[in-house]
This record gives sequence, structure tokens and C-alpha cells, in this order.
Amino acid sequence: GPGEELHHGARFPELTDRTYADKHGLSIARSGQVTDVAAVMMSSNIKDSLELQVAELEMLLSMFPNKGEITLQDENVFENIQRYLNNTTENLPPKIEYSVAVPINETKAIVDLQVELPHSYPYVTPQLFARSSTLDRQQQLQLNKDLTSYISTLEPGELCICAAVQWLQDNSTFRVQNSEVCKRTTRKKIVKAPFKRMWIYSHHIYRQELRKKIFEYAKKLNLTGFCLAGKPGVICVEGTKENCEEFWHIIRYPNWKHISCKHLETGEVEGNGENFRLFQTFEDLQFQAHGDYGLRNDYHMDLGQFLEFLKVHQSEHIFQILFGIDGKSPDT
Repeated sequence: GPGEELHHGARFPELTDRTYADKHGLSIARSGQVTDVAAVMMSSNIKDSLELQVAELEMLLSMFPNKGEITLQDENVFENIQRYLNNTTENLPPKIEYSVAVPINETKAIVDLQVELPHSYPYVTPQLFARSSTLDRQQQLQLNKDLTSYISTLEPGELCICAAVQWLQDNSTFRVQNSEVCKRTTRKKIVKAPFKRMWIYSHHIYRQELRKKIFEYAKKLNLTGFCLAGKPGVICVEGTKENCEEFWHIIRYPNWKHISCKHLETGEVEGNGENFRLFQTFEDLQFQAHGDYGLRNDYHMDLGQFLEFLKVHQSEHIFQILFGIDGKSPDT
């Protein structure tokens, strides 16, 4: 009823039906112009309808004032209709066509309501079509089927575009949310990316700025793994194939000579590769073999501690590949 809230806090007021045609028809009949009664009645009915259509559109424009919220097919629609209403022209104006970008509550989604009004609307049903990029074809068809069904329950002669907008806001939220959930699930199932794990061996890794560079680029490229400083030095990175290869290119450039990729593991992985990754983050490791005096050029890595670290991360087999030593006797 009047006063109920719609979009933007406003309620579309009832625009009551008028009977211009009947009144005009009677007066014309009395004046004896019987032959023109049908034509004039039709013309008056259409004028009545157009006035209602214009009033409804103006109301919608006041509720959706921002650019892009309502798009008119013909910018001169008001002028053309006014000329017809003022009897400046006998030519029927083009049908009113416009679209309303309906924001869906609790989501960022927009449902675009396409409106085409026959000249006799609201006494005949308008042509409405709702579309949204967040819905698939089947969901869109169902939405329009339900919208048409709802419009058919309204009283004949009742303006209904505003009611359609309200209905879309009330009945699209769950569809959009279900669609997004469905799309996320589908993406998770279908999209697989090539992942890599690179085991990189260096004669030594001492310099603080080099370690900082390694750490920063690993983080930037969303790689997990570790950098083990000392002599020898070991780096492991895991992530998308593309990011691993970019990392490998960056750290070798321009002149890191004593470095090689000793082992490569690859796989096709869903999502962000959680199932592939052996490491949660990228760590800066130090296992000191000769006391706690920081990194120096005579600093050697404690291979025993490193082997234990690899065991924790299901990578014991890498020890043999990196050092050519059986992991059971790292001290030899």
C-alpha cells in the first residue's frame, strides 16, 4: 500500500486509473460525431496510458538518480510523448524503452531489468526481461519465468515496473549467492595449474643482501619453501610453474655462477596448490655447525640438522640428490 518502502527509501505511490476515453466518448457521441468515436476513444486511451507511463518513469528516475542506473533507449522520449499529448502531432511516439540497473541486496551484483512498454500499458502487460552476468543461462531463464508469473498476479491496469524492481531485489539475492557458490565450486573442480618445486644448490650463500633478495622475491611471487644460508647453500621454492621460473631467472641474474637446480618436481594442481605444497611459508634457515657467531666465510652448515628438517617436510630423499650422501650418515 502507499507509504511502504521501496528502493532508496521511497515507495511508488499508486497512480489510479482514469477513464478519459469513456468521458470523451460520451461527449463526442452527444455532439453527433458518431463515426469518430472508436478512433478518438482509442487515442484517448493511449494518451491516458502514456501519461501514466511518463509518471511512472519520472518516479523511477527520482529513485534511481545516478548515471547508469536508468538508461533510456531514446533520450527524446519525454519530448516526443509530450508533442503527442499536446496534439502537436498525430503520429504515435515510439514505445518507451529503458533499462534499470537493480542493485541486489547484500551482494555487489546487479540485475539489469529491460523494459519495453506497449502504448496501451498499463492496460496491457509490459515486456520485461531481467539479465545478470552473475547468473548462468538456466538461472536467468528461471528468474524471468518467476518474474512473469509474479507480474501476472497483479491487478489489470496497475503500473508494475516499480513492483518488478522490488520483486527482483527481494528474489534475486539467494539466486546470485547460489550462483557464486556454484561457480567457485566449479572453478575449484575444473581449473588445474602446473605447479613446480625447485631444489636449488649453491656453493655458498652468505651475503645478507642476497638472502634479502631471495626472501623478498619468494614472498612477492607467492612461493613457499626456504633459503638455507651457509656453505653449501640450499634454496627450495614451490608454487606455480610460471612463478618458480621467474624466481629462478631473477636470482641467477646477472652473475650468480655457482648455483644449479639439482632437482625438479612438477604436478597439475587445483586451486592455490595447498595439496602440493610441503611448506606453509618461505623460511630463512640457519643451521650452524661451529658455534653461534653468525655467518662468516668459514661458516659450514650442520647437515644433520638439515636432514632432520627435510624429514619433517617429507623430503628426506632430497638429501642424497643435493649432497650425494646417504641421508642415514650425514656426518661422513
